Parts: sequence; C-alpha cells; structure tokens
Amino acid sequence: QVQLVESGGGVVQAGGSLRLSCAASGPIFSRHVLGWFRQASGKERECVAAISWSGGTTYYADSVKGRFTISRDNAKNTVFLQMNTLTPEDTAVYFCAAAFHFDGGSYYSERGDFDYWGQGTQVTVSS
Repeated sequence: QVQLVESGGGVVQAGGSLRLSCAASGPIFSRHVLGWFRQASGKERECVAAISWSGGTTYYADSVKGRFTISRDNAKNTVFLQMNTLTPEDTAVYFCAAAFHFDGGSYYSERGDFDYWGQGTQVTVSS
C-alpha cells in the first residue's frame, strides 16, 4: 500500500523558514511526479510546487517563486519543500502528492492529476 507521510510543519514568525519533508513507502518514486499543495482555511487546494521524477524539471506557483524550493531524493524516497521568507499568507495545511508520469522531464500541477496524497502538515506563520 502506498503511503505518503509529511513532516516538518509548525509555527514560525514572518520572515522565517521551514523545511517540509514527505516520505513515501512502496515503489512510488519510480516514474512519479511529486507535488506540494496547500490549502488555507476556506480556500481551494492549490499546487505550490512540483518536480518531475527525473528531478530535472520543476514548477512553482507565482506566489512562492524565489522563496520555495522543491527537491527530491529518490534513493531515500523523500521529497522536500524548503520554504524561506514566509509570510502569514503562507499559512495553510501542506500536502504532498504523487502521480505516475511517462515522461521523466514533465510534471503535473493540477490537483486532479495526482493519485496519492499525504495526510497534510500544518504550517502557521505569525505576523
């Protein structure tokens, strides 16, 4: 059974940093795009970053470009989201997600394209 487990969330002051991790069980990392989504209270779940299974192509939402960095360690079945210069607008539950893709250089960024989801980790940025 495929499982994704996020960690690293917490409370941080504005301007601070957090690093989220997502560990996967099963052969999910082989040929799977990985993504980080977030859902703030009362808002739709949105993709903030995604990475191809080769690791060579990444996507970032405009709201996080230059502040967030997605990376993956296929040997350790782990994907990371380094978040810097956090603002209160980044407060949300963050989810990692995975989806198979034939092309190692491509990614998905729509919620409906992802098949596997973690349970989420809360990130709260105080002003």
